[in-house]
Amino acid sequence: MLQRIRDRSTSWGAKIIIGAVIATMALFGVDSLVGLLSSGGDDVATVNGQSITRQQVEMEVQRAIRSGQVPPEQERQLRGQVLDQLIRTSLLDQYAEKGGLHLSESQLDNLIVTLPEFQDQEGNFSRELFKNRLASAGYTPLAFRAQLRDDMQRQQLQQGLSASEFMLDDEQQQLAALQNQTRRYRYQQLDASDLAEAPQVSEADLEAYYQDHRDDYQRPEQVRLAYLVLDRSELADQVEVDEAQLRSLYAERASEAERRVSHIMLTFGDQRSREEAVARLEKVEQRLAAGESFASLAQEVSDDTSTSDSGGDLGVISRGFFGEAFENAVYSLDQGQVSDIVETDNGLHLLKVTEIEIPSFEDLRGELRDQAALADVDDLFNERVQQLIDESFAADDLASIASDVGVELQTSDWVSADGAEGVLAEPGVMDAAFTQDVLEEGFNSEVIELDEDRRLVLRVRDHRPATTLALDEVRERVSAAVERLKVQQALTSLAKERVAALRDGSAQVADWQQVESATRQNGGDVPAAVNALAFRLPNPEGEAPVYGQTAVQNGVALVALDAVQEGEASDATESRVAQLVERLRAQAAVSGLLEQLRNDAEIERL
Repeated sequence: MLQRIRDRSTSWGAKIIIGAVIATMALFGVDSLVGLLSSGGDDVATVNGQSITRQQVEMEVQRAIRSGQVPPEQERQLRGQVLDQLIRTSLLDQYAEKGGLHLSESQLDNLIVTLPEFQDQEGNFSRELFKNRLASAGYTPLAFRAQLRDDMQRQQLQQGLSASEFMLDDEQQQLAALQNQTRRYRYQQLDASDLAEAPQVSEADLEAYYQDHRDDYQRPEQVRLAYLVLDRSELADQVEVDEAQLRSLYAERASEAERRVSHIMLTFGDQRSREEAVARLEKVEQRLAAGESFASLAQEVSDDTSTSDSGGDLGVISRGFFGEAFENAVYSLDQGQVSDIVETDNGLHLLKVTEIEIPSFEDLRGELRDQAALADVDDLFNERVQQLIDESFAADDLASIASDVGVELQTSDWVSADGAEGVLAEPGVMDAAFTQDVLEEGFNSEVIELDEDRRLVLRVRDHRPATTLALDEVRERVSAAVERLKVQQALTSLAKERVAALRDGSAQVADWQQVESATRQNGGDVPAAVNALAFRLPNPEGEAPVYGQTAVQNGVALVALDAVQEGEASDATESRVAQLVERLRAQAAVSGLLEQLRNDAEIERL
């Protein structure tokens, strides 16, 4: 979402009312905002003394997983990438702040309310879209504003760097012509089956490769753990909930559910008095009582021309949109009921609830049962948490605590600080396992709050330090790596021989795969390395092809370049090339700046 915002937000419009954005912040609740801003976390790195916390890393990791950008099984690798990115952005943010780059609050407000991501079909800012899209991406409004401000300041910095670069017209035309160039070539892929015999792997080969790649066979410091997880939901599974509780909860939800509403509105003032408007609506009430259709009366009587043709339909509403009197009337009605006359700033209304947007009781039964059961075990859960805290502090094991608290004692296999899975991979768990008290002194850990419904305590059962695995322990991995390397080396030698033979005419290849009119960007189904080589080879002289070779996945490819068709520089291509070069030069400028900032910075990974 932020990338789309960056792409579209290149200019600032007129000043808008700040309150339109501030009002939406209330939809998320103050507690969540305070929690976000005040929750502490252990530092994982510092950049020129500025902390990057574990919480920051975890928030970005979970946002990436929640948005579907990264599958959950890649969570561990993602953490390292996220930390690297946070270090880079911290360097850029510090540089931008030092350089005096700034966005005002009004600029941010204007940007947010004009973003298409937050606009309804009529192009108006929608609080509902704003709320839902931020929530789905894992942002509160304040966090989103802070992220957006930082992103836009970085964009200002990049635009400033790219604006300092330029390209001559002749250069632009030459690049455009090269961009439109096409090439005709042939290629053949060689794999292990093309070798006369498979390469032999000796013990000496294994030993040499192992010694050269010892860092690839490191085993990190590891522990085996015993742990207990106290889960509120497991306590709730044991609770009996009666039907009356479920019906009561359903009624509460229905009373606050969104409603589809139609209205008949009469204004008063210049054309009619309030008394006249009341009298007319009273007649409408009589006609409704006599059985006439609300929709047809809305079309006939209502002064709201924007809804009268659709039977007075206002769409689905929720609290906070139409004022207290209007909403109190709507939320006092059941489906199909019509209100008494309601007065608002716009006029007088008769309101009808045409639909209450809530699933059926049976569809919600399971969810309602969980809600009731969780509420019923609040006190029991808090008691068990305190019991877990008290007993784990004094006990010399976890087995007795498991029995007392009524949870299962679980154990892990060998696991490293960054190699945990499941509940052990949650924030703070492995940190606790490697503290001095737990790892060296053998104590139980403090009780870790995983979330509002789960608590965990752990104990180290066994420990082994980091080490380089012996060759015998990784022999299969080393043997496979050496075999792949030797096959690739043999194929490279074979390819060189065939290319030499093709060049001097002493050999021919019959089974070429032909490629016509390939472009730099599109070689069809051709491996990317093959197409790239075809555009690196020099232009053929006369009818003689130009030959080359390149590594591809699981082998080597021979390439024969037959012809080059020079491209023409069109205005459209020149424009695209200019934009591409601008982006590349901007990236190079930012990369160069980052390298300098990194070299000058004090960066400590903790």
